[in-house]
Parts: sequence; C-alpha cells; structure tokens
Amino acid sequence: MVQARREKVFAPMLPIAATTSGQLHAEDLLLKVLIELIVIIVAARLFAIVFRWFRQPAVVGEIAAGLILGPSCFGYFFPATSAWIFDPALADIFGVLSQVGLILLLFLVGLEFDFRHLRSNGRAALTIALVGIALPLMLGMGWALITHSFLESNASLPVPRLGFVLFMGVAMSVTAIPVLGRVMMELNITRTRLGAVTISAAAVDDACGWILLATISSIVRAEFDLWVSVRMILETVGFAAIMFWGVRPPMKAFIRTALRHDNGDLSPTSLAVVLVVMFLAAIATSTIGIFAIFGAFVLGTVLSDEIEFREVFARHMRDFLTVFFLPIFFTYTGLRTNLGSLNAPLLWLLFAGVLACAVAGKLGGCWIAARAGGFPSRDAACIGALMNTRGLMGLVVINVGRDLGVIPDSVYCMLTLTALVTTVMTMPLVLHFMRGTELEPFIRESRFQVGHDAPKNNTRG
Repeated sequence: MVQARREKVFAPMLPIAATTSGQLHAEDLLLKVLIELIVIIVAARLFAIVFRWFRQPAVVGEIAAGLILGPSCFGYFFPATSAWIFDPALADIFGVLSQVGLILLLFLVGLEFDFRHLRSNGRAALTIALVGIALPLMLGMGWALITHSFLESNASLPVPRLGFVLFMGVAMSVTAIPVLGRVMMELNITRTRLGAVTISAAAVDDACGWILLATISSIVRAEFDLWVSVRMILETVGFAAIMFWGVRPPMKAFIRTALRHDNGDLSPTSLAVVLVVMFLAAIATSTIGIFAIFGAFVLGTVLSDEIEFREVFARHMRDFLTVFFLPIFFTYTGLRTNLGSLNAPLLWLLFAGVLACAVAGKLGGCWIAARAGGFPSRDAACIGALMNTRGLMGLVVINVGRDLGVIPDSVYCMLTLTALVTTVMTMPLVLHFMRGTELEPFIRESRFQVGHDAPKNNTRG
C-alpha cells in the first residue's frame, strides 16, 4: 500500500514536459491548472464566507463547494463544461498540492497546542482515544455485517465481505486531525486544557488509524503479516523518541538563534531550514507507512513551547495555507462525491444508520471515557463533539477501500456525507456545551461571536 501510494504521488510529475501524442505540453497543462485553481479558490472562499454566517468553520463551506461543483450538481447539469474545467488528467497534480498543504497545516496544528496540560491529563487522553476507536469500530463492523448482502446486490461489482466489514469499522473509528485542528484554531481553544487533551486523543486515534489501515489493506490483499504491523508500531514509537530527544534540542537552539539574529523574525534562509526539516519528518513517517502528515504534526508538537517561533511561523504561512492549499483538498473531496449514487430511499435510510453509528460511537464513546476520566459532563460533551469531527482520515480510508474494490460508490457517498455532517455538527454542539467550561471565554474572544457581547475586532484564527 505504501509503495502504491508513492507511485501515485510521483507519477504525475513525469509527463509534464513531454510532447508525445495525447499528452499536454507544459504550457497547456499550466493553463488548465490555473483555470481550475481560480475556480476552486473563488468557490471555496465564497462558500466559506456563506457558511461563516451560520457559525460553521470554513472547511464545511469548502467541502460544500466541492459538492456543488461536482457530479451531484454542476457536473450533472453541465457535464461538458465540468469535464473541461475539472479535467481528470489533473487529479494527481491537485492531489499532491493538497497533501503539501496538509503537511503545512499539521505542522501548524502541532505548534498551536499547549501539551503541558497532559502532565496531569495524559491518562485521560489515552483512555478517550482508545474508547473513541474501539466503540465506533465495533458499531461500524456490525452495520457492515448487517447491510453487506443488500449493498452487494445493488453494486455494479462484487463487494468482498471481510474487506467491507473491516474498512467500515476503520472509517467509523477515525478522527480527522487536520479538520479538528483547523476548527479548534478558529474557536481559539488550542491553548486550553481540553484542547490539549482532545488533540492528543485525536493524534493517538490517527496513528492507530494509519496502522489499522495498513494492516487491513494487507488482509484484503491476502498478504497479512503480523510482523509488519508490529514493526510499524515500533518504528512509530522510535520516530517519536528521535524527534523529542534527537531533533528537538538542536531545532530549538537553531530557532532561538535565528529569531535573535533576525530581530524576532525568520529570514528566508531560516524559514527554508524549518521547511526542510518538516518535509524530512514527513518523509520519515511516510516511509514508516503512517503517512507524511503525521511526521509534520510530531515536529510541531516538539516545538510547541517556542511561543515566539509559533507566532512568527503562523504569520508567514497561515493566510496562504488557508486561502490556497486547504481549499484544494476540501473542495476536491466534494468533487469526487456523487449524491446520485444514493438513488433509493433505502440507501438514504442506510446512510442514516452510518451516521448514527459514527456519532454514537465517537461522540458517545468519548463522552463516556471523558466522564470516567473525571471530566464534568459539559467538558466531556465538548470533548466528544470535537472528537466526532471527521474529514481527512475517513476520506483516506474510504479511498483506499474503493481502490481495493471493497467499498461501493453508494457507501463512498455515505461516508463522505458522514464526514461533512459530523463536521457541521461540531460547531453548534461545542457552542451549546461550552457554557460554564474553560472553553467559554476563549471561544467568546474568537471570531465566532457567541452572542452580541463577543468582541468584533479579534483577528485570531
């Protein structure tokens, strides 16, 4: 699976300058890329603004923009124009661009969090993570066992039972760190105790999810090797140890020297060094098999106590990341989803079952675990609502499942809608449950104005 992913990433780079028959010249290719970028950026910004009126994070608007531009709407009514703008030949190029954006985002997410709270709440974070994986995993597998026969009879190709059950379990159990991190930054809660516990639990979920995904892919391909899974776990732990004890000290010394030398800013050379180290960390975790974004996140976490550096790096990167890279990923998610695949009332009923399993397993499970860990009910509800946010990881799972032929198009659509709906749910649930918790004053200072008394001039996140 890891090798196939690398081949998919690097393949589109090869024919760009080629001039053989049937291939685009470099300038023609650039023209089509620029046109598609303009459409994506404009649509993503417009929908993000509209959804902010309804107190939803920008990511929800960006996914909605993709759904509108995709085969469910624009592509349905204007197929020729849609095929010309969103040329399938460019999909890999935009896939690479979106992954670079996610690497930058995860580094920033890691920098944004205050992990000192985990000295007294680390056990609670681990418990929340484990329950937040196990309960939805079981519910998802149970749903898949019940519905497999019907879905296979309505699919164009056979759906392997074992693969379908395993992939549905993983898809239900994930939390999306990129989406969650972005939501939490917009809510201004990244430096809170609940924020640190939640993002740490989500990080454990993500790491376990990558390992489960690789293991289940091997099972589906009949290549299961227990040692491969054990080796991935050991390599992940070893990578984290190297980052903390090997990379952290020299990077902190370099950052402090660079800031002092450049009067509190980062020179182009210093910024280049940081980016190179970040990409090396991403390469390391990609090689392990837990995907590149996790390496960037770990590097961010080990440097999260460098407050001045965090503010400078965010000033250099956040706006461009938000306006350019991230809309590409989230809009393309919607472009790949066709609501027309849910062409029967029973399929919409099955979608309701998927959504119920996802919410009950993740939100309910994390609430129970947080309560067992000593958190008050409203604090636990906030943790559960945040952990229920899905996005990137779920989409990776379902794309791998579809590529392996174990997830039909109708279920792919259900899972994409589940990622969207659970993300839409996050903001109103957190705003409802946050009253009386430590999150309330931070959220009131954010750009999400909870009531008329919220400040109107805050520009954070």
